[in-house]
This record gives sequence, structure tokens and C-alpha cells, in this order.
Amino acid sequence: MFCSAAPPVFEVATVIETLQARGWDVCLGLTPTAADWLEESLSGLATLTGHPVRSQYKRPGEPDVWPEADAILVAPATFHTVNSWALGLTSTFVVGVIAEAIGKRIPTVAMPCVNAAYVLHPQFEQSVATLRSAGVTVLYGESGFVPNEPGERRPEGYPWHLALDAVEALAGAGRQA
Repeated sequence: MFCSAAPPVFEVATVIETLQARGWDVCLGLTPTAADWLEESLSGLATLTGHPVRSQYKRPGEPDVWPEADAILVAPATFHTVNSWALGLTSTFVVGVIAEAIGKRIPTVAMPCVNAAYVLHPQFEQSVATLRSAGVTVLYGESGFVPNEPGERRPEGYPWHLALDAVEALAGAGRQA
């Protein structure tokens, strides 16, 4: 599971617990800003998942500390993460892993968390279309995340249940997220 720095990232422990209750072994990757926001919780999140929380690339020659993924969930995915991923700009660990997942054909679900002003930028729709054409399930629009006005929070909250159900359906029997 990979998270960007958007307010729903503060709910990640509950989401991990929900995935674990569904039988998933969860690894957590964070963008640098998301890691900064959750700095005080990183140790507890590592304990919860049983894996190191990662936000940086490993050094060449270092062993990978995570098991191979059966599926990937990218949520919340910010405007920056969605656009960087679609453009192949892999300057961060999260975008590097999820960009590579396309080539590895790892089933991947992404759910943006962007406001209505950001989605009016022409690159965003192009990025969503690019990711979808590459095989990524992007939960955006009527069947996924619907943008809200800048600074507005929707009373029902971020639709995590849609993302969890989608990754489970896409992965089938897989249990490494």
C-alpha cells in the first residue's frame, strides 16, 4: 500500500487493520511528505504491518525488505503523485515502485484525493487516461473518488471501502498489498 500526503493518510492505521482482517499482509510506502506527516506514527505502523515503513529508495546492493506484492493500492494519491506516475517521473520511492509495477504487471488500484481546482488542470485528466491505458484501475469519477471544492471535506469521508474492495477484486486470491 502506498500513500501520498493528503488528509486521508491519517486514517492509514485503520485501513491497514481492515486489510489485515481481510487476510492481507500489508507493506506501507509513503511519499516523503506523507512520512513527515506521520513521523510520530512510523514505528507503530511498522509494528502493525510487521514490515519497515518505506519512503526512500534502498541503496544499490541492499536486500529488499518487503515480500513480492500480489497487488498494489495507491491511496490517497495526490495530484502530484498521479501526474508524476503517469509521466514516469520516478524521483520518489513511491512513484518509482508504482511505475515499475506497470511493467511487472502487478495488479494496481489507485484512488486520487484531489480537489476540484486541481482536476481542472489539463494534465490531470491526461494522467488518469494514461494510467488507465497502462492497466491501472483508477477509481476516479462516479465509481470512485469525486473531487470536492478546495478546503472542503465531505461528511462521508474518503471512500476507502471502494479502494479496498477494488484491490481485493483485482488481486483475486493474492494477499500481499
